[in-house]
Amino acid sequence: METTIDVGFDFRTDTPPGKDADLLSPTLREYHRRLWSKQLPTGHTFTLTQGENAYLLHESSLGRFALSSDAITTRLKGRAAKVLKEIPSESLPPDLGYTIGSAIIFPGNRIDGASTINGARGFHPRIADRFDLTLECIRRHYLGEASPLATALQRYADFFELFSSFPEYVEFFLLDDLWDSQTSQIRFLHRFDDFSTPAVPKTPGDLIDYLQANNEFIEARNRRIARSLE
Repeated sequence: METTIDVGFDFRTDTPPGKDADLLSPTLREYHRRLWSKQLPTGHTFTLTQGENAYLLHESSLGRFALSSDAITTRLKGRAAKVLKEIPSESLPPDLGYTIGSAIIFPGNRIDGASTINGARGFHPRIADRFDLTLECIRRHYLGEASPLATALQRYADFFELFSSFPEYVEFFLLDDLWDSQTSQIRFLHRFDDFSTPAVPKTPGDLIDYLQANNEFIEARNRRIARSLE
């Protein structure tokens, strides 16, 4: 694997203004291709190429997987707009931009017209696009347990089978900073009680704490990605 991945590169800088970096940043696509083209827990290699009609594509005896990029950190700007108005700008944790630590790939093909994982996690009110909550749903998927995203995840069960188990999925995508392997629990970015707590923080203090935890995860994952390339 080439080691020219810059974990500080902001993908918004090579994306046309106002457009989606997940679709149009060539650097992000190339970083995904390099990072995740590697050996699976099964011993097979998960080789990714740019498909004619797919953002990234894997085709082998394992199957055909059309993949898309998704941002896995959110500052909840729209959902927490009312709370944000109560916070002085100088009190907000900084916006770290859209770096590789903030991105992952998921299956991008729609099945029977239903939403993709990206769409389901973005629109479900108990997830609100938060990746820590998405990861808890993925953990439960591997255990066969119910979650707000169970139906969407089950549509792409063949993708998750590639990684054999939840800990191996976490290891493959370098998500260890959201996973406590000692307690087998997600490190949530905000208080969590079996999806009964609001996905969007309701007070200025809670939102500031969430944004700070969000930043710490981005920075930690960027460091982890950089170490993986050494």
